Amino acid sequence: MKNKIIIIDDHSLFRESLKQTIDQYADFEVVGTAGDSREGEKIAMHLKPDLAVIDLSLPDKSGIQLARILTTILPGIKVVIVSMHSKIDYILGSLQAGALGYIVKESVTKTLFDCLESTLKGDYYLDAVLSGEIAAKLLDVSLNQVDSNSVYGSLSPREQQVMRLLAQGESTKTVAEKLFISPKTVANHRANIMTKLDIHNSAGLVRYAALLGLLETVP
Repeated sequence: MKNKIIIIDDHSLFRESLKQTIDQYADFEVVGTAGDSREGEKIAMHLKPDLAVIDLSLPDKSGIQLARILTTILPGIKVVIVSMHSKIDYILGSLQAGALGYIVKESVTKTLFDCLESTLKGDYYLDAVLSGEIAAKLLDVSLNQVDSNSVYGSLSPREQQVMRLLAQGESTKTVAEKLFISPKTVANHRANIMTKLDIHNSAGLVRYAALLGLLETVP
């Protein structure tokens, strides 16, 4: 039986090129494609693929956000992020969101097969064009952030919601309206979040959220 794959990328020519490449491999079959995260989430829920190949930069959400969503609602799915960017922040954010593979578009035809095979086995795969120095920094940052991630996990689901919205620049009033709670309740959640994370200002909150890949903005 072939491994089922979906492709989520807003460039139709790249999607088609990637599909043709994958369909050449005997063990893989592209069962669906999408141009944005909303449609990608929909086809993933319907088709329940073994693996999703996701562009980092999508029109409605970042690939990092979509990776986090898919690995939450479909625990068995494997995710590969494909990007034009090789910045460590994006790589780290992708892995923290649940992706197992990260490859750059310029070398995708050379690396894709190995990446698909590795990630389907549950192994991590980083594109060879990523320098050893970046890989070393990535490992170092990941090890240093274990405690930070565990602290984030100690926040209640509501506190996590409030934190994400505040870090994205929403005002207390707007957060209250979106979550159907009072501004005073938002302020109380904010105070609790700051205390638990040992963060003392809004800038620190934004940096922390960016490190965890929780922000929407991706170039």
